[in-house]
Amino acid sequence: MQEIIIQLVAGAIGGNAVGAMAKNLSLGTVGNSIVGALGGGLGGQLLAMLGGAGVGAAAAGGAAAGGLDIGLILQSLALGGGGGGALTAIIGKAKDMLAKR
Repeated sequence: MQEIIIQLVAGAIGGNAVGAMAKNLSLGTVGNSIVGALGGGLGGQLLAMLGGAGVGAAAAGGAAAGGLDIGLILQSLALGGGGGGALTAIIGKAKDMLAKR
């Protein structure tokens, strides 16, 4: 459960980072945070289900041990931040393209 929270927070941070770096993709602070959190949570869970990052297996091991290890925390941060930033960029680009129509 903790890894999902880390991914959501990291996603919100990643979404705001993309919005700050690429103003034309920004959805505003609240929009960047919401879309980033969604991207962080969904991206991290999707990759865990696909087995791409091993988060699912690491989470099972961490849960059995009663806590998180540093590897799981770093993976969750990377997946969450990357997923949040990516989804924010995609939604921001779609919004920008629709506004130009």
